[in-house]
Order: sequence, then structure tokens, then C-alpha cells
Amino acid sequence: MPNSEAKYAAFIPRRILLVKLRHHGDMVLTTPVINRLRQHYPDAEIDVLLYKETRPILSEHPALSHIHVIDRTWKKQGIRYQLQQEYRLLKAVRARHYDLVINLADQWRSALLSLFSGAKVRLGFDYKKRRSPVWRAGHTELVTTENHGVLHTVEQNMSILSPLGIPVENAQTSMHYSESDKAFCQQLLLKHQVTGGYIAIQPTSRWTFKCWDDDKFASVIDGLADTGLTIVMTAGPDKKERDMVRKIQDLTHNPQVISVAGQLSLTQLAAMIDGAKLFIGVDSAPMHMAAALNTPCVALFGPTKMQHWRPWGNNNTTLWAGDYAPLPAPDSIDTKTQQRYLHAIPVSDVIDAARSYLHD
Repeated sequence: MPNSEAKYAAFIPRRILLVKLRHHGDMVLTTPVINRLRQHYPDAEIDVLLYKETRPILSEHPALSHIHVIDRTWKKQGIRYQLQQEYRLLKAVRARHYDLVINLADQWRSALLSLFSGAKVRLGFDYKKRRSPVWRAGHTELVTTENHGVLHTVEQNMSILSPLGIPVENAQTSMHYSESDKAFCQQLLLKHQVTGGYIAIQPTSRWTFKCWDDDKFASVIDGLADTGLTIVMTAGPDKKERDMVRKIQDLTHNPQVISVAGQLSLTQLAAMIDGAKLFIGVDSAPMHMAAALNTPCVALFGPTKMQHWRPWGNNNTTLWAGDYAPLPAPDSIDTKTQQRYLHAIPVSDVIDAARSYLHD
């Protein structure tokens, strides 16, 4: 890597494109790269290319100039339409005249976009599954992935900056929302007569195998009743998620519980989490948002690669079901299963972890 650092020592890009084509949580974990690029190149314009549905995660980030999107519904409208949209995207990327492309994605199209961007410097990862002339041509520098197995996703992402001589230590995630998002949440809380402190709980994930038992979440809510804090339950708009929240609410005896499930946009959810005394949830994007907002966080994990996906930062506690009972290997899980693998996590340990943040 020292040779690369010398090569780019005098390189000061005017326009940078960051590419990441993944899920919502992954987008939160790209923010340390954006934040470090802003620090290192304060005068550069930084753009991002992402999947359309994840745009809200970065839509309010103050360091970004422009967001390009790939809409995964393009292909549903026929090959001709998809090719038209891909061509438009490519034209839009070329029109920005990037000096630097940082490709955090592992899809073939990201290498092709990188190549045709016309950028002088194009960084990508040396994925074993992508060792081919096409992938090589898409990038001017490939960064090793040899140690990715032992690194958190934030550390993996940050490592792509090493050829540029940019420090990768002390990385911090961030999540941003607007004043109108904050005002919306305040009005919603007032509507539910919540005027004091509250705990935000999101028990849902789009994958059932990442969820805990409904009755155990209800027991935690009951176990925190004596704190005097309102419990604000959140969830995505999906009916399955809203039904789960309703069922948990029906099982509780705590009178200070409200549900705003399905009523918040992602940036409004960020504002709601930011205002909370504590966030309790499972391995999901809202958990990463809580960690990025430095809201105290109790995260419940099952058969996920915790090394990669635990909440980033120091203001959180992770409870792993594997510490209480055997778990299947993460790569063996059928993601469509309705089985919940967090069952072994005891209610008392979740309550104790929650209380450890509420003693002030």
C-alpha cells in the first residue's frame, strides 16, 4: 500500500462518486467513508450511487451534493425500458466528470459504471468472486479483502480509503434528518399525549429469523413500566411488522405504550430515535441508526455474523442468542423461514441491559 499512497499524495479530487448497492443498514455503515472524505477533501463535491429504496438513509446528509439511484423495478418494465434507464444513469454519471470513484459494491454493474465514469482514479475491492479482466478494468486500484472476515462492516468500508493515505481509524457513523422530521415526531408524540421521556422499541425486521418472541418483548415493556417512561413502538409499513407490534401491544399490561408502527418515514424514524432515552431492537437498520445517533442501544442478535453487523460505537449493548443456546451457522439460514432464532435470550438480561442506561 505505501506505493499507492505515494502515487496519490498530490491527488486532490474535485468530484467524488461513492457506490454502494445494498440494504438500508448497509447505507448507514457507509457514512464513515463519506464523513472521512469530507474531512480529507473539504472542497470536493461528494455524490453517491445507491438503490432507490435506500435513498432516505442518506437524503439529509450535509456532505452530499447529488444522489444517483438505481430503481430495482426497472427490470419489471421490460429489457428495453431497463436499458434506457441504465443508459440515462450512465450519462448522468459521466456528466458529473468525476475524478475519483470509490466502489464499495460487489455487483458487476458497479465495475462497469466505474469504468465508464471516466474517473482517473477508481478504487474497488479485490473480491475473490470477481477476479476477472472486467472487474480489473473497472478499477485503477483494488484493495485487499483478505482480512474482511475479522472486520466490522464499517472497518471493511473504511479500508478502501487506505491507498489514498486517508486515516481509517476512529470511524464514526452518522444519521441525519430535517427539522420538519423532528417537528412531525413532536406533533405525533403530543397527539398521543407523550410529553416526557420515552424509550423507542422496534421489535421487527423484514426477516422473521432475526426477531425475538412477542411475549418476551411484552414482558420487557412491562418490566420497564416503573421507569415512568413511555414506550414508543415503531415498525416499517409492512403489514406483517405492524401486526407483530399490535400483538406485542395486546400482550402488555403497561399503560404507557403507544404505537407509531408504519407511520414514520426513515428520516422521521431517525428523529424519533434521536429523541429517545433508549432504543431496544433487533439486528436491523433502525438499530444501526440508533448507534449512529448515539442513542443508547440494546441490540438483540441471533444467527447473524455479529462481528460484521453489531451496532457500531460505544453506547450500546449487544445480547447474542448464541451465548445462551446453540445457533445454526449464519450461512445455513433459510432467510424466508418463519422460525425465530433469538428465543434463548432471557427477558431479565434485556431489562438489566436497558436499566443500565436509565439510571441517570
